[in-house]
Amino acid sequence: MRTRRGVMSIALAILACVSAPVMAAAAEFRVGANIGNVPWEFQDASGDNVGFEIDLVKEIGKRLGMTVSIVNIPFSGLFAAVESGQIDAAVSSITITRQRLDSVGFAQPYYDSDQSLAVTADSGLKGLHDLAGKIVGVDTGSTGDIWAMQHQADFKIAAIQRYEGLSPAMLDLAAGRIDGYISDIPAVQYYIKDKPAYRVVERIPTGEQYSIMFARNAALADKVDAVITQLKKESYIAGLYEKWFGVKPEATTTSVKAVGRPRL
Repeated sequence: MRTRRGVMSIALAILACVSAPVMAAAAEFRVGANIGNVPWEFQDASGDNVGFEIDLVKEIGKRLGMTVSIVNIPFSGLFAAVESGQIDAAVSSITITRQRLDSVGFAQPYYDSDQSLAVTADSGLKGLHDLAGKIVGVDTGSTGDIWAMQHQADFKIAAIQRYEGLSPAMLDLAAGRIDGYISDIPAVQYYIKDKPAYRVVERIPTGEQYSIMFARNAALADKVDAVITQLKKESYIAGLYEKWFGVKPEATTTSVKAVGRPRL
């Protein structure tokens, strides 16, 4: 009997040693992102994913004891990926809207933004009222896309060309295949800061706020929201703002103020 007990004890000890690392493994936080959306999520010269929101979700994962994995998904595909459970959350300067709240959920916002009209410096275009008969580029399914469709007749825009990300749209703008590009102003300003061939000619006030998107009733959303509140108290998000945009955020913005999750 002693021999059998001894063998059994050894077997149980081995099983415990084998099982321990598995049980101790951190839960995975799968975050979808449209890589190429500067300065929010893009690849650096080494091919690593970097950006404001990459830094943010990695810090959130660290605080929650979760391993963050970034899944590259075109912007228009992020919504279905979240709703289907393919990913746990999504980032890509995603604006909170009442329409989106009908089908998905968000943590509290952490960035206040507007849209913008970018053109080439030699285009002669000075603003939205010069778009009559012109072709405008937008990001598929974005708030810029929605704004352009709503105001196409107002500004007599001839056609709207859709893109999966800022870079291909700006390349087509430079090549003359589109006349203007309507998109989030921070991303455009960051992209053109060292490219004098482009310029932003008009800020389009839309009062947008960016956040992390979840499935509508995801339990993880409340946990992430609580971490964001703490990160604001610690000025961590304000630090990200300064790191990626070169200036401190105003105290009245959601990059500083904790405001709670948006609800219908």
